[in-house]
Amino acid sequence: MEKILINGGKKLKGKINISGSKNSTLPILFATLLTDDQATITNIPSLTDVDTTIMFLNFIGKNIIKRGNTIKTYPSVNKYKHIAPYDLVRKMRASILVMGPLLSRFRKVCISLPGGCTIGARPIDIHLNAFQKMGAKITTENGYVKTFVRNRLKGTMINFKFPSVGATENVMLSAVLANGDTIISNAATEPEIEDLANVLNKMGSKIIGAGTKKIIIKGVNKLHGFDHAVIPDRIEAATYIIAAAITKGEITLQKVLPQHLRIIIDKLKKCGLYITETENTIFAKWIKELNPQNIKTEVYPGFPTDVQAQWMVLMCLLKGKTSIIEENIFENRFMHVAELQRFGADIIINGKTVKINGVEKFSGAPVMVSDLRAGAALVLAGLAAEGQTIISRIYHLKRGYDMLEKKLKQLGADIRKI
Repeated sequence: MEKILINGGKKLKGKINISGSKNSTLPILFATLLTDDQATITNIPSLTDVDTTIMFLNFIGKNIIKRGNTIKTYPSVNKYKHIAPYDLVRKMRASILVMGPLLSRFRKVCISLPGGCTIGARPIDIHLNAFQKMGAKITTENGYVKTFVRNRLKGTMINFKFPSVGATENVMLSAVLANGDTIISNAATEPEIEDLANVLNKMGSKIIGAGTKKIIIKGVNKLHGFDHAVIPDRIEAATYIIAAAITKGEITLQKVLPQHLRIIIDKLKKCGLYITETENTIFAKWIKELNPQNIKTEVYPGFPTDVQAQWMVLMCLLKGKTSIIEENIFENRFMHVAELQRFGADIIINGKTVKINGVEKFSGAPVMVSDLRAGAALVLAGLAAEGQTIISRIYHLKRGYDMLEKKLKQLGADIRKI
């Protein structure tokens, strides 16, 4: 099994391009189930989650071809399947997004309970309750969720108990072909929601308010093909900005949207990192010793849970300074703490918070990845550590970071796969 070897202690310097957003790409790919017309999607990142989604959709009945960073979908030559088996679904949490399109177009879907990273329960009851309100009948049997609607789904009022990104996307994907208007209250407001809405509107849907807490979807009878470029990955961008701070380097990010990283940029500026922005670039440079900033993870536009682990590494290396991190999204997202302690981190867990006492330095160590963002944190730790770090279970990283080793080498890191 592949591992990553890092000889740390090198200041990162240079320019890199930020890849397309994984969390935009996946729902957009599932949106192609809503039409048999051709679609062209560009700025696609090269990730195992994308490959898994393409395999999944081709199994369902789509005809999808990926060349480089472009995906084209063509009219299907076979009937669509309505069953999503365990072997495909277990690999990726986003598989649940197949429910909305299949239910709205073909009236039924049978899907295995989804998998993904082990960072919490992440129940799908929010999705299922919304489908029931739209008229679907749902049963659960032998690890599969069977969902059926006699005629078209019905537009309705849906008030989420929590602004779930996945549930917001799934309802959007189903409501566009529903009979009547659907209004989502307490909707997720992430940029990826807006990107999906832009695609669906290009297809002929009528969605108003995406990116706000209230989304109105006017159901239509038919959707058509589209051309679309996926937005940049804000989590990848945040990871590289923090890499500049951790290694006391300077990095220019290109093909990025700074407005999607406002809270990260503001927090890092308060730490003392020098950052300037243009419309589609971010320049970050370490110029002086940084000061800690406490964070609480929240839904967008709050501090993202997907950057919590990377932030923790930075706070660990602020010698003699104490900081607090509070995790409010997932109940099991401190699994990287034990691995960071192997580098020499001084971290104390107390329920959903951690107290971090900054240390002078990290020493390279053998460590193991538990989930995607924890893996990014271990890479950052290895870049900053003195000596050699070997990271195992790097298949998690391939789910969410496009050309990670290549980009880090481009910035001057001593990193390679073994």
